[in-house]
Order: sequence, then structure tokens, then C-alpha cells
Amino acid sequence: MKVLTAITLSLGVALGSSVAQAANWEALPETAPAPADNPTTAEKVALGQKLYFDPRLSSTGTVSCNSCHNVMLGGDDNRPVSMGVHGRTGGRSAPTVWNSAFNGSQFWDGRAPSLEEQAKGPVLADVEMDMGKHDHVVARIKSIPGYQAEFEKAFGPGEIDIDKFAKAVAAYERTLITPNSPYDRYVKGDRKALTRQQVRGMDLFAGIGCAGCHSGPAFNGATPNSGTGSFMKFPTFADSAYVKKYDLLADEGRAKVTGKAADKHLFKVPTLRNVALTAPYFHNGSVKTLDEAVRVMAKVQLNRELSDAEVADLVAFLNALTGEFPKQEMPRLPATAGFSVID
Repeated sequence: MKVLTAITLSLGVALGSSVAQAANWEALPETAPAPADNPTTAEKVALGQKLYFDPRLSSTGTVSCNSCHNVMLGGDDNRPVSMGVHGRTGGRSAPTVWNSAFNGSQFWDGRAPSLEEQAKGPVLADVEMDMGKHDHVVARIKSIPGYQAEFEKAFGPGEIDIDKFAKAVAAYERTLITPNSPYDRYVKGDRKALTRQQVRGMDLFAGIGCAGCHSGPAFNGATPNSGTGSFMKFPTFADSAYVKKYDLLADEGRAKVTGKAADKHLFKVPTLRNVALTAPYFHNGSVKTLDEAVRVMAKVQLNRELSDAEVADLVAFLNALTGEFPKQEMPRLPATAGFSVID
């Protein structure tokens, strides 16, 4: 399939826009780049989907990857923070898995340089799947008849290990792409794909500085498979009343990973693809609605107060970033006949 490169639109010619003429507007590619050591194959994708949906890979048999990153929704769970085994919750909102292949790194703090490394984390986290050790994850997989044959189809003969698990899950996640949004159709030349209000919002998005961080085809400022995301201090203007209202300074962000004072309150710039479907918003899930999130971002990142009309235009444009979701069918998981693998 064709990979689309950056297209600079002359919006001034098309619809009277001025500021956005200078912006590079990129359509979302229809395929995601895969690392050299994990080429995407149909067999790996099929196995990865089963592992992604299998709750038996959690300590209680109740939580799967899909529990928090629901591909039947916007790729998250629409909760402020996700719920793991025994009803435990963490401190950050689950980011969407849709188009995560276009991130430079994974997690809000960017601590995982790839989808493969990210896949190894939640199975261990005590507030998520709580398997304790990767050896326990591998042992659980091996205890389920049928998975050995699935791994051999995907990787050839050999032992199941955590790296193969992670590669299969990542291969599946790289198929979770939502192209052909109204915005994508517009930048590819269909001038009727966006409404006039959405074009005004697009112009405003570039004009007030939103595109300074939310750039590129995924609107996240990142280069896929680069090993590092695009990070921004959040909040930048901490004297806003919104900061206290939504407790935006409680989480020190990337500094929790690096231990560096300079990294306090740095967060990976999230994708804006399908953002209309992923409420509530921000790393702590504190803002329930998209229009309020737009107001907060304008004030705490750009030190700008928006009019109701400006907010409405920006929200209209952000709704144009909702793409087409490839059909997802629940996979038939390898069964256990006459016994349970859950203690």
C-alpha cells in the first residue's frame, strides 16, 4: 500500500486560509514501519492478537491488554485511570493503542523505546496484570495447549520466550492504524472532506501554536521507531487556575524514570488521532470533555484564553482526525480442556 509523504497545502488558495499555508500537513500512512528484527507477518499478527486478548496472562485471569486498551473502542478504556487485577488502579490514564506504531517511544514518560519493550511491562505491573516475572508469563503461555503450535507458525521451531511474546504483540499492534479520516482525505486533495468550520479550526490549530508539538502524520511530533518520543513540559504555564483544578503538577512525569530534575513534568506528546473518542484527557484523566481539554491546553501550554467560537472550531477540527477503524474480530483462544491454568 502507498505510504503518503508530507503534503503542504495552500489553504489560502483553497478556502481563504492564511496562517496554515506554512504548515506541513501529513496524511497517516496506511502501513506502519516495522523494525528490522521484527518484520510483520500474518502469522505473528494472528498470534499477537490472541495474546493481546488473553486474560489468562494476568495473575487472576481477569485482565488482558485489551482490558485497558480496548480496540473495540478508541484504543483505551474511557476511564480516568485503568483498573487491573483485584481492582487496583494506577496513577495515569491508558493511552490509545490505535496508531501507537507511529510513536517514537511508549508510555506517558517514554520509558519504553519500542512497542516490543512496552509489551513486556503491563504483564509485570502490580496494578495491571501482576505476573511478577517474565518467566511466569512464559510458563503460563506454555501451560496452555495450542500456543506452542502458534509460536512455531510465527517464529519457527524453538522455545517460547518473552521476546517472542513481545514481538508477536507488537506485530499485531502495528496493524492498528486508522487512516482515511476527513482530515486525511482533505490533505490528499478532497476539498469537500472538511467543513468550513473544520478548516477554520485547522488554520487556528497551526496559527496559535498547537502544531508546534502536535506535528507529523500522527500529530505527536515523533519519528516512529526512533526510540525516543517528543517530550514537552506540562503544564508550561503553571500559574493557571486550571493547574490546581485538575492537579496537573502532582505527577513529575519523565523525571520518575530518569531521576533528573530537568525532566520534571515532561510528558511524551500524545497522538491526537481519534482524540474525540478517548476522553477523559491528559496523563491523569482529569478532564472529561474535549472542549474543556482544548481550553486547558491553550491556557497552560500557550498562555492563551480562547473564545467559545475558537474552542468550537478547534474541536470541530479535532473531530476530523477520527479515522477508519479496521474490522476487529474476537480471536478464538487456545483452550484448556478439563483444567484451569489460573491458581
